[in-house]
Amino acid sequence: MKIYKTLILSLLVLVPPGALAESAEEKGLAIAVEADRRDKGFEDSGATLKMILRNKQGDESTREVRVRTLEIEADGDKSMSIFDSPPDVKGTAFLTFSHVSGPDDQWLYLPALKRVKRISSKNKSGPFMGSEFAYEDISSDEVEKYTYKYLRDESCAEGDCYVFERYPVDKNSGYTRQQVWVDMAEYRPQKIEYYDRKNAHLKTLTFHDYRQYLDKFWRAMRYEMANHQTGKSTTLLWQEYQFRIGLTERDFDKNSLKRAK
Repeated sequence: MKIYKTLILSLLVLVPPGALAESAEEKGLAIAVEADRRDKGFEDSGATLKMILRNKQGDESTREVRVRTLEIEADGDKSMSIFDSPPDVKGTAFLTFSHVSGPDDQWLYLPALKRVKRISSKNKSGPFMGSEFAYEDISSDEVEKYTYKYLRDESCAEGDCYVFERYPVDKNSGYTRQQVWVDMAEYRPQKIEYYDRKNAHLKTLTFHDYRQYLDKFWRAMRYEMANHQTGKSTTLLWQEYQFRIGLTERDFDKNSLKRAK
């Protein structure tokens, strides 16, 4: 996979994705690789996040979170989420080491217990902090985590989109497949449909209000995740993005969970 990915990256400089593809699988992979390539080089970032949880009746609860991300050469990104409110979750911190191969490493610091809990790879489909996002949704989407199949071109909110399916390589994933809409102009995800282990439509994630940073990197300022089986939903509202703020790997070791402020 690594060698093939490198070959496609070199070809994409001169040839549009899909032009050389001989199959739907190759074209789907080419689109995913190009989307990944366009987001390389941000180095590190920080942002604040408002997480709005809604139950089936529409009742809301809100959490405020700070998120830090570190780009890692030749592997997945590292990220930390620190909860500032409400009081019952204040000080909770979540650390993820994404990997291009093998399961991700994830830890949760619970201040009330003053201990770090490792998230088992078998529990990645569980809900993250009561939201409609699973633990595996919080990891960075490395190309190697999936196999791909191009489906069609389709009109979308941002003009025209590529639509493809991706299939998790991890046997412990809570999903059989995901359908992804990526706009043709900038290769930004517009929508993802998630299908559970019974291949039933479980959730839909949509991305809104994109902004560009450093004249290159696009970030959606609003995520909407709807669970079609429970009627619950979660909104993520992003603010105060900053890039290249000088984060290092020391900011993302397990000890940093306890000192996160």
